[in-house]
Amino acid sequence: MTSRQDGQGQRGSRALDSHEAGTALSPAQLEDRAIIYRSETARREVDAFRHLRTQLLSVTEGNFITLVAPVSRGSGGSFVARNLAAAVAFDETKSALLVDCDLRHPSQAQTMKLAANDGGLIDYLEDHESNADSVLYDTGVPRLRLIPAGKSRETGAEYFSSFRMRLLLDSLRSRYPNCHIFLDAPPVRGAPDARILADLADVVVLVAGYGRDTAAAIAQAGANFDPAKFAGVVFNEGV
Repeated sequence: MTSRQDGQGQRGSRALDSHEAGTALSPAQLEDRAIIYRSETARREVDAFRHLRTQLLSVTEGNFITLVAPVSRGSGGSFVARNLAAAVAFDETKSALLVDCDLRHPSQAQTMKLAANDGGLIDYLEDHESNADSVLYDTGVPRLRLIPAGKSRETGAEYFSSFRMRLLLDSLRSRYPNCHIFLDAPPVRGAPDARILADLADVVVLVAGYGRDTAAAIAQAGANFDPAKFAGVVFNEGV
């Protein structure tokens, strides 16, 4: 898988496969949030993500979980994860859930201009009395929801390897059979978090900064993942 890419919703507890959104964002608002959208005019970045979506759907079955992991900080992993999820949500028969798993440098809620007043992933994992619905947020993009990272943490290893993390993903897959889950991982280099998250995913997409990450760094990062799960590398430029 290869591609070269240039590059205030309200919380919703409704079903993830709903065809409605609590607040529909305008094209200008979507651009401000760096989210692709359908339009009558052909746009290179939209076509690129549609192509990536088609490739993912061709190598997986069911409501799969995709780990999107950048080689290094600044490679654009969060941008790619957000827009792969948005591309899946283009299909009215499917929905997407984006989970911000970069606990040290979470960005999705801020980029998508969400006030995550009810917390996020870490709040749910630390509070065993909490309900997953409480951290599902409507993004303003039809059929796309977000679980923000919530509290910042230096490392996510103990959280991502926990029974409660696996239970969360398994329960979401069971409850929402038309929903595809995207895990926005921290950089592969420097921490074991992405490698641990890969154990929870069905497929792994590596994001390399075009002209930024060397071939050796990309190969080294890719070697962290099971070849059977490894879908390929997205080369991201400018985001």
